[in-house]
Amino acid sequence: MTEKRSRASSVGEAHRLLTFIVAACAATLALAQTPLGEMVSIPAGPFTMGSNQGPEDERPAHEVTVPAFSIDRLPVTNAQFAEYLNASAATASARVYDFEDADARIHRRGNAWVSDPGYEKHPVMEVPWAGAVAYCKSRGKRLPTEAEWEKAARGTDARRYPWGSDIPDRRRAQFAAGWNESAPVDAFPGGASPYGVLDMAGNGWEWVSSAYRPYPYRADDGREDPRPGPVRGTRGGGHDSPAEEITTTQRGRNLSRNPASGHHNIGFRCARS
Repeated sequence: MTEKRSRASSVGEAHRLLTFIVAACAATLALAQTPLGEMVSIPAGPFTMGSNQGPEDERPAHEVTVPAFSIDRLPVTNAQFAEYLNASAATASARVYDFEDADARIHRRGNAWVSDPGYEKHPVMEVPWAGAVAYCKSRGKRLPTEAEWEKAARGTDARRYPWGSDIPDRRRAQFAAGWNESAPVDAFPGGASPYGVLDMAGNGWEWVSSAYRPYPYRADDGREDPRPGPVRGTRGGGHDSPAEEITTTQRGRNLSRNPASGHHNIGFRCARS
């Protein structure tokens, strides 16, 4: 009887493993056919923003209703931002990219801005907040608000991570890695949010349009004033963040994020109303 149970357990485990492999392959194939610039539609409606179990700046959990919007499925990559630099003839004085920083992964070669080899599909870093705003504007888009970003990441069931409640692992996100050890933005199909948005946990914090202010979130209280100045919100966690900092509610309270400069672990993605 014990031998039969053991054999059944082995068969069941093999079946679960096969199911996971098939699902992962299907997701990877679908992602391989997805253009990097594709956007995902997020429906209008309420969701729970913040958490009563997290740090003080995540409290209180509260209901926020956002209009329908679209958001980039993937963060902006080094290759995409290099194309923008070339097309816009942006210069250092424009402060759209800190190319002189040792952590930069885009450099001038000849007459063109080029991503460093091997980093083309990694999330672009070293972009100041104004540079992220300028890039999105050049694409007919904008930065997402903090509320939009969180809804796209967690859906309407108040999940802790984009994929649910399971603790993070390297199948779903890049985290707890070394300095500048980012990963390609399409490397973690298993980390998709309820809407299919990817790379929203780890691999790079992301600028949002909102000023970093206490909750509850209100879009009409001045935090969405687009004029430069206040420290802006960042979401998602970086490649060098611990697991507890890549939740859907983390706001980067311990993160160095002067909006006037670039940072080695802050990138962005765009949205559209």
